[in-house]
Amino acid sequence: MRSSVYFYPTLKETPQEAHVASHRLMLRAGMIAQVTSGIYTWLPLGLRVLKKVENIIREEQDRAGSLEVLMPTIQPAELWEKSGRYHDYGKEMLRIQDRHEREMLYGPTAEEVITDIFARFIKSYRDLPKRLYNIQWKFRDEIRPRFGIMRGREFLMKDNYSFDLTPEGARASYQAMLEAYVKTFARMDVTAIPVRAATGPIGGDLSHEFQILAETGESEIFYDPAYETLDVNSVTLDRLQSLYAASDELHDPENCPVPLETLKTARGIEVGHVFYFGTKYSIPLGAYVMGPDGKQVPVEMGSYGIGVSRVVAALIEAHHDKAGIKWPESVAPFKMGLLNLNVKNSACVACCDDFYHKLLQADVEVLYDDRDLGSGAKFADMDLIGLPWQVIVGPRSAEAGMCELKNRRTGERIELSLEDALNRIKQ
Repeated sequence: MRSSVYFYPTLKETPQEAHVASHRLMLRAGMIAQVTSGIYTWLPLGLRVLKKVENIIREEQDRAGSLEVLMPTIQPAELWEKSGRYHDYGKEMLRIQDRHEREMLYGPTAEEVITDIFARFIKSYRDLPKRLYNIQWKFRDEIRPRFGIMRGREFLMKDNYSFDLTPEGARASYQAMLEAYVKTFARMDVTAIPVRAATGPIGGDLSHEFQILAETGESEIFYDPAYETLDVNSVTLDRLQSLYAASDELHDPENCPVPLETLKTARGIEVGHVFYFGTKYSIPLGAYVMGPDGKQVPVEMGSYGIGVSRVVAALIEAHHDKAGIKWPESVAPFKMGLLNLNVKNSACVACCDDFYHKLLQADVEVLYDDRDLGSGAKFADMDLIGLPWQVIVGPRSAEAGMCELKNRRTGERIELSLEDALNRIKQ
């Protein structure tokens, strides 16, 4: 993609309303634009990151045996009245009426909708277990939306719902989601600690929050250092429950099983929450199946959420410096940036154009800065948007068939031939 035709309106100055790093950098990098309080348009650069995060989540959900559905954003109030949550949820729920004066709502979550679907179509234990997930926009009318997409009113969420015949089966589904979550965040190059948590308005008696470690995290967590050596391919519920992790609100220093001298503390950003809540929704919403003994039994349920859009902000909080964002390769909007330092020099243009086409032929995602701007502005923008690799070509290096390759994460810069740079980037 050529910068001259792309759209990423970068800003030199930090907007006054931005108080955390992710909000400042997303606005300055031209990733998002505010529409109104707590509601944003995702611009092309930000949308590319959002889609990559979404796809990693989707791939790990599919590998865990889940099936994707797409549920509506607008839900009928009657389903929530059946579950008993309609009047309990509070003012965060945006309540509306359709033209026939039927009570509707903009869904903050989807337990009621998915349970109703299950109840209508699945009748036998032979069709269990089922895990159905949805990646859809949600709305919660926060009283004070702040921190950009970190705590906005509209957000993209992955919500998965498991249906099992027995509590043992539900525990297996919970285990599968814990494993999927650990693998998901490992692929994004962040440490995410599953912290035992209160269940809140979702309900249930087993719950973990996933907290991405970041210096600018909103809450303090305490955890066993053994979390840092967990094998992502052998995570079990029993193993996680044997390790200590607690938020500041739940931490009990006097009864902590981890010695004080080894206990780790860090700041965390909540990006996911998993719950097992048994028959809380299946009984009131009629989600029963015929058991092996011929009797009707309510299914055991769990729900598993990841704040997809929130993850984008959390990744920035975990990976940035004074100059801008430092994207992990797995979620970067482009793998590399190609900087032509003099678009009026024919040799430089010819060299960069040729290299750009070779990158495209090699399926390398590249943003080619071919704008007629000074080199300082190009360097600043490229560091700001945080692409993992930069290839820098000026008139002198172009004549020699050379370039400078910069690693955005480490800051390392090396001079090498364009051919060697291409091979290194492809690898």
